[in-house]
Amino acid sequence: MNEAFLFLAAPLTMCFILVGIHCYLGLHILAREVIFVDLALAQIAALGSVFAFLLGFEHGDIKTYFISLTGTIIVALFLAFSNRYKDKISQEALIGILYAFATAAIVLFVDKMSHGAEHIKYALTGQLLWVTWTDVLKVSIIYGIVSAVHYFFRHNLIKSSFGSKAHWKWDFLFYALFGVVITSSVHVAGVLLVFSFLIVPALLSSLFYKTIFHRLLFGWTIGVLLSILGVFLSYTLDLPAGALIVVIFTSFPILFISMLRLFNFKSL
Repeated sequence: MNEAFLFLAAPLTMCFILVGIHCYLGLHILAREVIFVDLALAQIAALGSVFAFLLGFEHGDIKTYFISLTGTIIVALFLAFSNRYKDKISQEALIGILYAFATAAIVLFVDKMSHGAEHIKYALTGQLLWVTWTDVLKVSIIYGIVSAVHYFFRHNLIKSSFGSKAHWKWDFLFYALFGVVITSSVHVAGVLLVFSFLIVPALLSSLFYKTIFHRLLFGWTIGVLLSILGVFLSYTLDLPAGALIVVIFTSFPILFISMLRLFNFKSL
């Protein structure tokens, strides 16, 4: 049992960190009503990673990270500009186009690689159980910097998401910071798990609470509990951690919302 806890300590800590940053960003995404922007940016980051691998760089190489980051920053700039025309052009439609482009491009790239299916699996679900404390330290530093910027510009960033229409530069800053987080997360957890961490805790917390603070507390609690369940079940049942955690995260709101009619439900 002690060996299991030692083995799972780093993956669990990584999950907690991912839940922490993604739940907060998820509240912004829900407020902006661009739910699938995470999938699009994550797929762009995965495309950058696959492209870097095709050029001869390894997945953990710093050059691979910056190739992925460059792609997400360019898309962040595009989204910030396009948001000015959201009254005329559907943002969800543009996000869908970006996602389709990145997905198709990944298929084309991996077709030229040996073990292409493994690369797609890695991009989708990551290798969460095999993260090291070095990986935890790296993402902690990156997310710490992103969190500090969010805190310093919190009034403008919250206003751009939850309030009236803001200047495009705040949209760009939000999407750029979001891209940094997504790029780092995809390299660890994969596209689908990152989406689950982002949307599920934020969605569930929005059912119960109206203030950002209470939504965060509730979302973090749900995210941590589901992460613990997923990691230990993955270890016990010898199943891929990323895929299993995604199934647990995504099935929970489906079951929970289906049961709401049994209760006299009101948000707080």
